[in-house]
Amino acid sequence: MAALGWLTPRRRSATARSVLAGEASAEAARKSSQETATPEEPQFPVIGDDKAAAFFDLDNTVMQGAALFHFGRGLYKRKFFETRDLARFAWQQAWFRLAGVEDPEHMQDARDSALSIVKGHRVAELESIGEEIYDEYMADRIWPGTRALAQAHLDAGQKVWLVTAAPVEIAQVIARRLGLTGALGTVAESVGGVYTGRLVGEPLHGPAKAEAVRALAAAEGLDLSRCAAYSDSHNDIPMLSLVGHPYAVNPDAKLRRHAREQDWRLRDYRTGRKAAKVGIPAAAGVGAVAGGTAAAIALSRRRR
Repeated sequence: MAALGWLTPRRRSATARSVLAGEASAEAARKSSQETATPEEPQFPVIGDDKAAAFFDLDNTVMQGAALFHFGRGLYKRKFFETRDLARFAWQQAWFRLAGVEDPEHMQDARDSALSIVKGHRVAELESIGEEIYDEYMADRIWPGTRALAQAHLDAGQKVWLVTAAPVEIAQVIARRLGLTGALGTVAESVGGVYTGRLVGEPLHGPAKAEAVRALAAAEGLDLSRCAAYSDSHNDIPMLSLVGHPYAVNPDAKLRRHAREQDWRLRDYRTGRKAAKVGIPAAAGVGAVAGGTAAAIALSRRRR
């Protein structure tokens, strides 16, 4: 008993100290977690914010590849130009798909050729064909991840526009089929509903996109600091820099680097290491790229 009496006070004292130590440790941990915890990101898009909107680049952002080239596949199928034009320009779409970047010279070549092809055709005819071509060549090339981003803005009650260098008629078809608000695109001149083979101004590319977004925002009464923009290309840095919520989606190397420097949000919906480097789905084989590409670039016939 004496031995037990000698142990008991010490045991109680040890227990009390343990309790005190545990409580102190827990309190310190709680305070530390509160001080170091990352603040929860505010909800975005903001529901009901009618001063906000979203602007999406099209090629390689919303859709794999270039809309203009997919449109060319449909025109070739409808015999707008001849088979001999295919080989000369097939490599352009191959470059776009494999490199995942826009080459200004390639794109200008394709635009000039497209204008040559549609010259003399009625605008209504191309709009109708565009609906068919969307189903044939574009619908299954929409990135689900980017489509979900656009839908989030729509669900929040915001307007969503495509902003692209593709012809506005093609862009409007795609926007309508995706349930978006509308589209800003390159405008081809028409007189009496017939294409003249000339542009109104210049292609909606690079800084021109930023100016189009600025003009639309002013007309719609939007606050650009509350708007979002999405693109894959460093060419669209002027547009992305214009808004308060820029996103780099499936970015090329230059845009990825710039986005990291500016602490912009990044989203990449390509799969696999190779896709991350070159901007095509990892499951797409060389044959698919080469075959689809050759037809897609077919619209690139130069004026003679």
